[in-house]
Amino acid sequence: MKSRGCGGRERAGVRGRHENRRLGAAELGRSPGERATLVQFSTAFCAPCRATRRVLSEVARMVPGVAHVEIDAEDHLDLVRELDILKTPTVLVLDADGRIVRRATGQPRKADVIAALGEAV
Repeated sequence: MKSRGCGGRERAGVRGRHENRRLGAAELGRSPGERATLVQFSTAFCAPCRATRRVLSEVARMVPGVAHVEIDAEDHLDLVRELDILKTPTVLVLDADGRIVRRATGQPRKADVIAALGEAV
């Protein structure tokens, strides 16, 4: 998933201490998707976050079994610190088991989100 805006950068995969990290309903605040979950960390006054919300919501509606979960970074500082979320928006792609398989910062393009889901499903 390529990133744009907010000084965006992409991490093709997730290595290091988050490589096998899983997120479940407790961290997400709801049940994850059956096939994959798009997790978006946002803040209230982040313009690219609003655009990212639209893109991820649209992709989740298009792809069966995919959920979009938006997490307010300011309300979940412990999780933000644990996952090294440094900028908003940050998007994590989770597989069906809740394992983080992809991570990107900045506003993604819809085509890039769909391509990143290929690693999760």
